[in-house]
Amino acid sequence: MKSNNNNIFKYIFAVVVIGLAIGAVYILYYSKNNNIEEVIEEETQTKNESEISIVENIKMGISNYDTMNPLLTTNKEIINISKLIFEPLVEITEDYHVRACLAKSFEKIDDRTYQVKIDNSIKWQDGTSFIAKDIQFTIEKIKEERSIYTSNVECIESVETPDSETAIIKLNRDVDFIEFYLDFPILSSTYYLNEDFKNSSKIPMGTGMYKIASIDNDNILLIRNDRWRNLNEATPKTSSISIHKYNAIGEMFNTFKLGNIDIINTYMTNYNDYVGTIGYNKKEYRGRSYDFLSFNCDDTILTNKAVRRAINYAINKNDIVSSVLGNSKIVTSGPLDYGSYLYNGEGVITPNQDEAKKILQDDGWTYVNNRWQKSINGHVRRLVLNLTVNEGNQERINVANSIKKQLADIGIIINVISVTEEKYHEYLQNKNYQVILTGINNSITPDLSYFYGDNNIANYNNENIKSKLHSVENFAEIQKIANEDVPYIGLYRNKGILILNANMGGEFKPNSYFTYYDFFEWYRQV
Repeated sequence: MKSNNNNIFKYIFAVVVIGLAIGAVYILYYSKNNNIEEVIEEETQTKNESEISIVENIKMGISNYDTMNPLLTTNKEIINISKLIFEPLVEITEDYHVRACLAKSFEKIDDRTYQVKIDNSIKWQDGTSFIAKDIQFTIEKIKEERSIYTSNVECIESVETPDSETAIIKLNRDVDFIEFYLDFPILSSTYYLNEDFKNSSKIPMGTGMYKIASIDNDNILLIRNDRWRNLNEATPKTSSISIHKYNAIGEMFNTFKLGNIDIINTYMTNYNDYVGTIGYNKKEYRGRSYDFLSFNCDDTILTNKAVRRAINYAINKNDIVSSVLGNSKIVTSGPLDYGSYLYNGEGVITPNQDEAKKILQDDGWTYVNNRWQKSINGHVRRLVLNLTVNEGNQERINVANSIKKQLADIGIIINVISVTEEKYHEYLQNKNYQVILTGINNSITPDLSYFYGDNNIANYNNENIKSKLHSVENFAEIQKIANEDVPYIGLYRNKGILILNANMGGEFKPNSYFTYYDFFEWYRQV
């Protein structure tokens, strides 16, 4: 009996030991495999997050290359790309706010004196420190040379640098929104010491995200700047950019179509003729070329804002853009709607012929024999207006004739007057017109004095608006008043198109100031 009990005990013990061993093996095996699965999942997530298929190089193209010196180039796309290499004191955001860049602070001392403070820990791409003298040097070079930034510094009388971190900028006149003028790229004074700046063979150097590694007859190579101060927070996914030089735009488009260029930025309206309509992505954005009608508010008929308001309701801008301009433009409602944060949505009018007629009727106009007429200063005046255009601008002539037809539908008679270039500018300068179809290139600054200040082209006089022009805090009210008075009717503006290889990824937020916002997030996949 004892022997049997011993055997049973031994058997149970053996089973327990085997069970424990199997359990231990199972636990180890499960734990190991679970960890492997976690590692695999983590690696997969890492692969997805880092996107291992990213190509390290993005390819761009430019035509009509001149120089990579940002103060001397006149090539629009080089100016655009150069913002990845060279930095300004302040930069313009996607919605046209001003944001500090190289300037640590910008303080107004008096009406014509400003103090700029900088951070000497910022390094040039050769490792030397950014100093206040660099600001002084850059402004002096812009003044000396024929530069696209000349207008930015015309108001600057002098620059003093009491220490390496301080620049005192003195103006020669009062300037509203002076900070917007400081968006020009800064260059190193030390780097160009004893150099013939205009004819220097040195590769220009900046403080930005990328630096120029080489320039030859066919290509420009940009590589990531390892000294860029924002590198830890915004490491570019792409380590290099190849920019190929082309003799003609058509050649560049054809190369894009073959897949040998990843990005093209253009204002050309017929780009489809070169690249077709499929196989790529695009991002359109509002340009700053702004066309509008200006009314002479001193004219006997047009001094009455009811007439101006009626015309505003009678014009169908969407029809003009689609049927006359082939959708090559973007309908606009005012000088600030190019993407500025200051545009509040005011001024959008739904075309309504009935509303236009009602405005005229409420103002005392009567409709007789398909014409509007009204007694003004004891004389019966018919609603007949002359619309002046430049005979050398066929696009505007076509638009003017479309407006003429639209207004004729409600009994407002328009005579389109085509004049020579010289006569056109004379009429514009002397305000010798009733209505003129004209346009400007909106400045980066939100200055509205051209439209509403003294001696504006519409002879529009509103003291309430004039008193508010110097502060953006008043711009919402300015727009509200102007949209009621209608001294101008915004028609359309040009549009830019960012054309992208279908494999390009990232968030694309171009505007007319800069195409490559958040470029550190852009990438190209295999």
